[in-house]
Amino acid sequence: MISRRVLLAASPLLASPKILSAQTAWPNERPVEVIVLAAAGGGVDAMTRLVMPLIAQQIPGMRVVVLNRPGAGGQIGLEATFNAAGDGYTLGATTFPAHNAFPIERQVRYRPLDFTFICNIVEDANCFYVRADSPLKSLQDLVAAAKARPEQITYATTGIGSDDHLFVLHFEELAGLKPMIQVPFAGAAPLIPQLLGGNMDVAAINVNDAIQLAREGKVRMLAQAAATRQPEAADVPTFRELGFDLVHGASRGIVGPPNMPPAIVARLEAAFRTALSDENFKREAARQFMPLNTMVGAEYRAFAQRVDDRLKQLWQVRPWRG
Repeated sequence: MISRRVLLAASPLLASPKILSAQTAWPNERPVEVIVLAAAGGGVDAMTRLVMPLIAQQIPGMRVVVLNRPGAGGQIGLEATFNAAGDGYTLGATTFPAHNAFPIERQVRYRPLDFTFICNIVEDANCFYVRADSPLKSLQDLVAAAKARPEQITYATTGIGSDDHLFVLHFEELAGLKPMIQVPFAGAAPLIPQLLGGNMDVAAINVNDAIQLAREGKVRMLAQAAATRQPEAADVPTFRELGFDLVHGASRGIVGPPNMPPAIVARLEAAFRTALSDENFKREAARQFMPLNTMVGAEYRAFAQRVDDRLKQLWQVRPWRG
């Protein structure tokens, strides 16, 4: 006869009734909260609100509540996700490279590579936007202005350590510029009205953060940091075309707290694979200006590790500060 001790040692689930109960009941006990690290109306928020209802359709009984927890460039939302119970009832929407950048420059209450990496969804290149009536008509105009007025040009970003901020640091280094003056915001949504109001010289954001305004003739894009021109901005040159070897952007996806039950993670991964491969979803994502780059599970985590390695190298030569 197998002893009870041997049986429990051989089966962690039997030894942990609470874990077994959570996996069996999930997601029927209560709604799954998805914490967005930025304000409502921005790219991460829009992605989350488009995707998560489709995931709920794939998992019977799943109900989703999206919660915006902006602050400290996204740090507040990341900490809330990381320190939640890993029972499948809390997920988080994140964005790289900011996800990895905060712990390099300051104390945070999370470890960037210890999240449960579920799925990356969007990858949107960085760019420079100006108001339509700006005297800056090209990237060359921006470089000339920054050299003529060193440390006086103002640029808006979605936060210190955000993809936008790091993008500008790379650009300043390549262009041989003295630091421009950053004006950080808690996401793209509060930034855009300030750009339209002429309260900064240029906005360093993502291509699709203001693409509709560009089509309406209210703002103008100077250049995009994509490897090739994004379809939504096919008439805008890349930095490489203009002589700057700069490819940079925001990768947005869904993570969970550490140590989520493997069975729950597997169900989520399968749901994301199915939902993101659906042609109707792809059409809707294109309509909402969301360039897709799907990475699931281990592939997503490997990507996070590569970002972490690159940022630590950048910190050694051009540190940023919160």
